[in-house]
Amino acid sequence: MIAGILFGLLIDPSGLKDLIVPLTFLMVYPMMINLQFGKLIAGGNWKLQGVAQLINFGIVPFLAYGIGWLFFRDQPLIWLGLLLTGLLPTSGMTISWTGFAKGNLTAAIQMTVIGLILGSLATPLYAQALLGRAIEIPLVETFKQIAIVVFLPMILGLVTKRVLIATVGQQKYERDLKKKFPVFSTLGVLGIVFVAMALKAKAIVAAPLIFLGYFGPLLLIYLINFMLSTIVGKVWFSREDAIALVYGTVMRNLSIALAIAMTVFGAKAGAEIALIISMSYIIQVQAAAWYVKLSDRWFGKPVTESL
Repeated sequence: MIAGILFGLLIDPSGLKDLIVPLTFLMVYPMMINLQFGKLIAGGNWKLQGVAQLINFGIVPFLAYGIGWLFFRDQPLIWLGLLLTGLLPTSGMTISWTGFAKGNLTAAIQMTVIGLILGSLATPLYAQALLGRAIEIPLVETFKQIAIVVFLPMILGLVTKRVLIATVGQQKYERDLKKKFPVFSTLGVLGIVFVAMALKAKAIVAAPLIFLGYFGPLLLIYLINFMLSTIVGKVWFSREDAIALVYGTVMRNLSIALAIAMTVFGAKAGAEIALIISMSYIIQVQAAAWYVKLSDRWFGKPVTESL
């Protein structure tokens, strides 16, 4: 973020617009290779999955919309960025943090796949219904870009995984190749954030307090989301399922949100939308790490540790 701002201040960043599409592909495609669609037919607690998606699509988008109305009703692009973070649940982080906290990994994987598909299909409709009066939502273009930046990489990822396993074997893929793909996704994320910050550098420096003012509303969304999911998990589910529920409803797919912002709305508007999405990474990663430390306090220790 800092490097992008410095670049935008010292050098004309307009040429970076040409990097948006390749960086978007670099960000999304590698994460799709490791997506475990087979887990959808592995069985599991479908009540847990239903509650997770009810929170993801029945509560969190309206929470993001409401907080956006309170703080950003005069800044529709920022409001839209906040809404996008609320509309795209789960990511690879859902699975990782669930594992760190010793939660139900199978349930977390299922939430990730279901959330990715439902979120991608629902986002244009929610955005049009909730913010269509405040900002023009190009519905057809949004669906088109989602097909390009989500479903095309998803298909290519499935094909790539099958080819790799057929070539090198399942064991070598799991041991040596699987762990390398997230690095490329991270590079794509860093690149997109860099471009977004560079394109908006002068505006950020001209009004830094406005930029910093994005933290409060974002923090409020994550705080309410964590509290809600923790209470629901504590009341209705086992320790392992509750942890999966929390990470499956609080972690947002910020990479896909960035991809949609930067490809659908053009470089200038997309960069502004991407500002608040980029700042979500800071809160999301730190909050997820702290929650791992607190999960034993909320839900008790894992059975193997308590014996």
